[in-house]
Amino acid sequence: MNTLFEYILKPVMTFVAKPHILLPASSVALVLTLKYYRTVTKPKIAATIGLVLAGLLVVSCFDPNFKKNILKPDNVPIVLLLFGLLFFLWLSLRRAAINDEAAERGEPPLEARMKRESVLVWPDLVMIELICLVLVSAVLVFWAIFIRAPLEEPASAALTPNPSKAPWYFLGLQEMLVYFDPWYAGVLLPTLIIVGLMAIPYVDTNPKGSGYYTLKERKFAITVYLFGFIIFWVVLITIGTFLRGANWNFFGPYDKWDPHFQQPLKNINISEIFWVKMLKQGMPSEWYIRELPGLLMAGAFMLLGPLILAKTVLKDLFRKLDIVRFSVVAVLMLFMISMPIKMLGRWLINLKYVIYIPEYFINI
Repeated sequence: MNTLFEYILKPVMTFVAKPHILLPASSVALVLTLKYYRTVTKPKIAATIGLVLAGLLVVSCFDPNFKKNILKPDNVPIVLLLFGLLFFLWLSLRRAAINDEAAERGEPPLEARMKRESVLVWPDLVMIELICLVLVSAVLVFWAIFIRAPLEEPASAALTPNPSKAPWYFLGLQEMLVYFDPWYAGVLLPTLIIVGLMAIPYVDTNPKGSGYYTLKERKFAITVYLFGFIIFWVVLITIGTFLRGANWNFFGPYDKWDPHFQQPLKNINISEIFWVKMLKQGMPSEWYIRELPGLLMAGAFMLLGPLILAKTVLKDLFRKLDIVRFSVVAVLMLFMISMPIKMLGRWLINLKYVIYIPEYFINI
């Protein structure tokens, strides 16, 4: 068992946990789950996947570094959150699979059939709530007894925690600050995310799927939301919680967080790649010439991107929407796509900025 863990499981988990592997692998896993949701959500298959993931967690806890990281009082709720997220994702997709199969047979959705059953507030609902209250209170009591409260010493300018991390719900935002300027990661992107989520009901105006679970009838809205929430938020929180260690360096799940470890990085901009690396010459002094390659790349991305989306993944939506609504959707999609592109650029070639204009504080 120890040999299997050391020579097979540990190297595989370490490889998958690398950020430039974890993000694409999570995206592929989500795509396959949504594509084959009727099969993946069958109870036996879902239970097998859950047991495998729980088994990997338990076996990995034999490694002292992994166990220390997972069982930190701050991190225990995040582990439970991830398993809870998987459970509720399975539950919603399973209900969607049942309803979509029922619709194909000409039957009403499960929620419509359940409405025919009446439940009395007393004693049925009140007794269920009382039982849940007792169980949750017992769990919280045992939690308080066996898990130490994550309280630290009073804040002091002379002693800074290493690494300094935001609360878990802000770790996704803190992770984005690594790849983008504060105005972009802290203001523009969150605003576009909120506006994009608000725009989904006005873009996907299909009246079906209201009041019951379905994926077939609302595939675009559900897919975009899950990618925005799971891939670009939950995965970033996971990276910031379990893989960001001392000095904000990346550490594998079984590595010791050595505070003296310094990863040598030499960040580079698109302008440097073009003028210095490719043309073998010095950087132009005028910013509009120096940043011309990045400006052209960004312009082509934002101008040609909607045309490419209209011909490929959004071709069905392009036929349904008018040009204004489709343009809004395409622009929001391109901003969302730009996040993983920039992150992969940083992970693979240490790319810092596509456009770097410090003269006017425009850095992208």
